[in-house]
Amino acid sequence: MLDDLRVIQQRDARGALDVIANQWEQAKYDVDIKHWEHDGRRIEKIIVAGMGGSALAALIIKNWLESEIDKPIDVIRNYNLPAYTNENTLVICSSYSGNTEETLSCLDDAIKRGCQIAITTSGGKLKEIADERKISLAELPSGLQPRMALIYNLRTTLKLMAHFGAIDYKYFDQVGQYSDWLRDETAGWKKDVDSGVNPAKQIALLAVGKTSVFYASHTFAPLAYKWKISWNETSKNLAFCNEMPEFNHNEFMGWASHPIQKPYAVFDFMSQFDHSQIKKRFALSDRLLSGRRPKAHVINLQGDSVIAQMLWGCILADFASVYVAILNGVDPTPVALIEKLKKYL
Repeated sequence: MLDDLRVIQQRDARGALDVIANQWEQAKYDVDIKHWEHDGRRIEKIIVAGMGGSALAALIIKNWLESEIDKPIDVIRNYNLPAYTNENTLVICSSYSGNTEETLSCLDDAIKRGCQIAITTSGGKLKEIADERKISLAELPSGLQPRMALIYNLRTTLKLMAHFGAIDYKYFDQVGQYSDWLRDETAGWKKDVDSGVNPAKQIALLAVGKTSVFYASHTFAPLAYKWKISWNETSKNLAFCNEMPEFNHNEFMGWASHPIQKPYAVFDFMSQFDHSQIKKRFALSDRLLSGRRPKAHVINLQGDSVIAQMLWGCILADFASVYVAILNGVDPTPVALIEKLKKYL
């Protein structure tokens, strides 16, 4: 089925695979900031307020840079900012639509607290407020599902952080350096590449009909989360994720008391940038759980840096989750139930 372009066209009529095939271009997105003014105040802490796919870029940045910068980054997925937020906190409000109620609530909170504020969005109320109040604004291209604008969001968030002196511009530049490499790496995942040599299609075939569970080290925990939400929103499947070493302190035991014939597909993300003890934990966990859970499928992350491997893995997640959707017979693009919930709210 995954090699039948006619079936793919029928089930992916809105062209999700075509959007994903061009995601490498997002890595070189030239971010323009409106209302560029910065009053020069010292930034001591960084908060990104956002939900779902709009928070994911911030989670990636947080785990990527936590060992490289001297300022804490917190990601708030709620209605209110934490008590420590003050005038020396940079609060970036991130919502692709610009109408996410939790993010709008955090923006109101940040205004009341006198924080340094920035916004990244494609429109909606957030853009209106940014223009009215002259709040620094990095616009995202419109017309996409938020989860498929991840690299755009990564670029705008990094640019805003750098603009306010919270991080070095080199991190923004580093993402752009990988655009051509991503183009070449992801070409083999496209819809016209046969499943026999297409890793994204092969992963989908391993996962279809099962509940997928994704594991990564702490550094790559946002990547495991990306796979989870892609499975949820795109494939319309339940999926779960966790990170090492936390997994070994609780969830590890959850696999121990049931027969091996469980309706799960387990995926371990491995990186040469993981701590040596993390690699040991993955190997030991797989050995000790032999006969107690399905054997893990290992996905070796490609790239010469943490951020390269994050980007590589995120695009692979998008391709694979669309292929699972096609196998499931569902449209990968819309999230109708989420939109219905928002209307009731």
